[in-house]
Amino acid sequence: MIRVNLRCRIVTNSRRRHGLPIALCSLVTAVSALPVGCGYSTQRPFARTDPDGKPIRTVAVDVFQSREFRRGLELRLTEALAKRIEAETPYRLADKRRADTIMTGEVKEVRQGTIGRDFQQNRPRETAATFVIAFQWKDLRTGRVLVDRPNFIQTVDYIRPLGEDFYDSSQEAMDKLAERIVEQMEAEW
Repeated sequence: MIRVNLRCRIVTNSRRRHGLPIALCSLVTAVSALPVGCGYSTQRPFARTDPDGKPIRTVAVDVFQSREFRRGLELRLTEALAKRIEAETPYRLADKRRADTIMTGEVKEVRQGTIGRDFQQNRPRETAATFVIAFQWKDLRTGRVLVDRPNFIQTVDYIRPLGEDFYDSSQEAMDKLAERIVEQMEAEW
């Protein structure tokens, strides 16, 4: 239950005191007395045990590999994924030697394509960047693969006349990919 501590003062003609009018004060007090919640939980349903019943407490995130000539995509994806796991899951990050599970992956391909052109100068106006990755979440104790996605795709677009470029879109794609990988970790497996 949430408790509200407000001082309600009456506004008089002789001396004006700052405060909330009585009607607003009584409304806030009435609302604060209501039970909080609507039946939904903000707790996401991550598995606490593997299929064999062993508890999963830690995850090692191995640096992703890359087949692309663009440097740094794999590092940014690894960093974004580690931050997401730490912030949004009940699992702790750990060293590979001490972890219960490990997340590995690879940036397989990056494609760019023009969506729309500027009619006057025939230059690309809007461009789409598609990132194809593969990742695997594996239990190091049993060797069982918990999640395996060999072709995981994320597409983002950017508009060059607005000052957006490939770097901006690739950072957005890495963040979205990390978010979607964490969603795969909470799926039933």
